[in-house]
Amino acid sequence: MLDLDLELHQGSFALQGRLTLEQSISGLFGPSGCGKSTLLRAIAGLVRPRAGYIHLDGLPLFDAQKRIDLPPHRRRVGLVFQDSQLFPHFSVERNLLYGFKLLPPAQRQFTPAQIIDLLDIGHLLHRRPRHLSGGERQRVALGRTLLASPRLLLLDEPLAALDEGRKQQILPFLRRVRDELRLPMLYVSHAINEILYLTPYLAVMEQGRILGQGPFSDVIRQDHVLGLARSLGLENVLQVTVNRHDSDTGCTTVQYDHHELHLPLSALAPGTETWIALRAADVALARHPVPDTTIQNQVPGRVLSLRRIADRVLAEIDVGVPILAEITVKAVHDLGLMEGDTVYCLFKARAWHYLGAA
Repeated sequence: MLDLDLELHQGSFALQGRLTLEQSISGLFGPSGCGKSTLLRAIAGLVRPRAGYIHLDGLPLFDAQKRIDLPPHRRRVGLVFQDSQLFPHFSVERNLLYGFKLLPPAQRQFTPAQIIDLLDIGHLLHRRPRHLSGGERQRVALGRTLLASPRLLLLDEPLAALDEGRKQQILPFLRRVRDELRLPMLYVSHAINEILYLTPYLAVMEQGRILGQGPFSDVIRQDHVLGLARSLGLENVLQVTVNRHDSDTGCTTVQYDHHELHLPLSALAPGTETWIALRAADVALARHPVPDTTIQNQVPGRVLSLRRIADRVLAEIDVGVPILAEITVKAVHDLGLMEGDTVYCLFKARAWHYLGAA
């Protein structure tokens, strides 16, 4: 478990917050410049907080009050950066073994052969970093960090410098690290798809503050996170299972809580669990089912709450899971909506978009 409560200043930037991560793998999500990388560097011992503490599995890495500040090499925390930071004059093999050789044999958790096979980099061992693709460099950097046998693996936007094709090549390797090595990981990204591909548990960060932490679908709906969620179109997030595809109509049917939704055609295999997201402004409400319409999804629900925000109303509807609909004050008045009423939520198929596979 990672438990920290710290205050840190760098120039005009201030980072302050409490974070407790009990899951074996968690994500740290937030926009660029919010302090994610700074927090990771503090955990790794590369920057020193002004106050507070950082505990890993009950052991203090830093405690200002007790005057504890372990140097990076004693923390046994591995950090993989956006830039692989490989030694350019070393071969891939020498890069991989750099930390491994410095480690006492009794502390070595993995063998080079195990990591080389896991990351499929055996054919790269005699190359220099300049002869590797971006994705290959990141796999080697990950392997070098793993062979140092860290107690915690920190991944600082490791795919940010890669194009979408390279990202899709690397993500399965990260999942293999998660599943086969069972090493505690904290994955940092401003791309929610990457985090959800690896874990549904995360903390949300903005402007140097931790806004919330826990299961993604719960955190993203908290009042103090909604502003960030709205900017990303993540007010409504559902975990669904892919049922079937119909290439003739360009439709994928998914299921959640005994309800089916029709979405744009996906390449996900039937039976796959995934996340889908929808803006609250893309949810329409009706008192009754609407016939003869192009809107493909009409799901019955019950009004849980109506909250006025400026000239809009945020309606929370229970459709098996809570859904937020952003509607006008006039619409609420015209429909005579009240808490407890039965309504139908109308979703256009293409208003939904897919997030990471669960």
